[in-house]
Amino acid sequence: MRVWTGLGLALLLGACTLVRAPPPAPEAPGATPTPTPGAPTPAPGGAAPEAPTPERPPPPPKTFRLSAAASALVAQAHAQSQAGDSGQATATLERALRIDPDNPLLWIELGRLQLAQEHAAQAEAMGHKALALATGDGAAQAAAWRLIAEALRARGRNGAAADADRHANAAAAR
Repeated sequence: MRVWTGLGLALLLGACTLVRAPPPAPEAPGATPTPTPGAPTPAPGGAAPEAPTPERPPPPPKTFRLSAAASALVAQAHAQSQAGDSGQATATLERALRIDPDNPLLWIELGRLQLAQEHAAQAEAMGHKALALATGDGAAQAAAWRLIAEALRARGRNGAAADADRHANAAAAR
């Protein structure tokens, strides 16, 4: 039985090798190659043609906005902060971030609250987080840079704060 199984397997493998496609025929010297369907035709002189690139208009500038829910939570956090309950204000802004974690405006709000609580290092980190998320929105980038500048100034790093202010002004001009 093993002999017949082995013989059947050998015949099957042998048949697979017989059904291969024939190799391409060699081209005669000086003959023009036959174009492959769908392949670009070579330009005169042997150079490959450049594919046309469709011109796309630049994307419109992005503008971040707060959703209705996030806006209500920011307003609530402002009221809590003004009432002196900065812990609850922080929790409210963190709740807004759970709703919209990729919105740089919320990170800027939380950073401002951290700065008001004299947590300059955290405020700076939140400014950098906002900056990373604010691509395409010059106003949001400028606000993030201003938060970073204020946090750096609060930590006595005035030279770095001046650089951040320059970045803020450049972003606002876009």
